[in-house]
Amino acid sequence: MAPRITLEDVSKAAGVSRSTASLVVRGSSRIPESTAVKVREAMNELGYVYNRQAANLRQSRSMTIGLIVTEIINPYFAELAMAVDQIAHDAGYTIFIGYSRDHADRQLEIISSMIERQVDGILLLPAPDTDPEALSKHLNAANVPVVLLARRFAGFDYVGSDNVKGATILGDHLSALGCRSVAFLGGLTASSLAEREQGLRASLEPKGCEVWSMDEFRSPITPEGGAAAVVRLFDQGKLPDAIIAYNDAVAQGVYDEMRRRGLEPGRDLAVASFDDTRIAVSQVPPMTSVAGFPQQIGAKGMEMLMTRLADGNADIPTQLTLIQPQLKIRSSTATWRPRR
Repeated sequence: MAPRITLEDVSKAAGVSRSTASLVVRGSSRIPESTAVKVREAMNELGYVYNRQAANLRQSRSMTIGLIVTEIINPYFAELAMAVDQIAHDAGYTIFIGYSRDHADRQLEIISSMIERQVDGILLLPAPDTDPEALSKHLNAANVPVVLLARRFAGFDYVGSDNVKGATILGDHLSALGCRSVAFLGGLTASSLAEREQGLRASLEPKGCEVWSMDEFRSPITPEGGAAAVVRLFDQGKLPDAIIAYNDAVAQGVYDEMRRRGLEPGRDLAVASFDDTRIAVSQVPPMTSVAGFPQQIGAKGMEMLMTRLADGNADIPTQLTLIQPQLKIRSSTATWRPRR
């Protein structure tokens, strides 16, 4: 039996996004007629049959989407949210945004509130202490699809940066500079933290470079958290060749605390980070960082969620997309040289 032709097939044949094809099927006036013609031609060629039952489900929707992130001060989350908002706007959806502050209890309250307001789906950057099973039960009971962003659990749709690859590239760069010891600071227990540590160890340890990553080096993903982690590192009497911060916000605190102790980033220690937000570029000296492209994560996450909604949240295979990272090398590592 031939597989059922889906709207995803139509969008690929027409050379448009899944959300654009969906809008054409729904008769939206947002799409230029020339684009709509291409989509309708692809539908005819492939033999795509419009699912009236799914259409009826769409008509009963609230046309609202919930987006839950940690906070909005960090440029990474702001860029992600703006990308989600743009895709949602183009598809005729309104966004409700909530901030978990990385607390699972607060996150659950926000999810419950969004469900009460009948959001059609939720995009979630989960708090580190989230219970995946409880989350799944809560959402399944309401038949509200969810796509995880940046941090993942098994069994959920997910889009995020390839953290292992990004950390591996960064590790290769530091080992090429001659680093023999690296401290990985900041971040809370989550998949993204584990993946970054995995990539660093896989790259650095075979080359004889030590990776210091301990529970006492974990911290909130803020400048204050980064500064506190550096204090705990130095109070142990440890002075590595390089400090790698969990993200740019943590690294900002690393810079501040190093200078309070008379140490200069890029001269006394190499410093690098993840995310490559405007924080990294604005540091003095500019900071090496692994670009994770939050705009792409937000946009792809919204497209994934719309795929679920178009199929009535049917039992389709879990969707997974890893955004390919890039290492942006700047003076915070490029000017460092091994101590004699």
